[in-house]
Amino acid sequence: MDFSAPPDAQGHAGVLTPEDAFVAAANSCIMMMFIWATERFKLKLLSYDCKAEGTKLIELDRTELFTHLRFWPVIRIAAGNENGEVVRARTERALHSARKYSLVANSVKSEIIIEAQIEIVS
Repeated sequence: MDFSAPPDAQGHAGVLTPEDAFVAAANSCIMMMFIWATERFKLKLLSYDCKAEGTKLIELDRTELFTHLRFWPVIRIAAGNENGEVVRARTERALHSARKYSLVANSVKSEIIIEAQIEIVS
């Protein structure tokens, strides 16, 4: 896997950057913890797809930091014979647990924002 500095820092366009890897690490850790939580909460996960974005701040002295990591997961859960609203509430608790127990997300000082779209399939 090739890495480069971002193009604005004399890097190469179209190549993964350490910044990409940072956002991806938090995203994949939250996803893996969500998969773990769905098993604990006895949910039937059909799919999980997530768009992620980091917002960075450039200080006057040109130092940079991520202020926010924002995630937009699209989650599909099978309701089976259960009430859809009950399944939705359990799914939201599972997502909260995933965020709470994500080592990577807990290790960064950026604000973590998760705006999930949850679809309960009958």
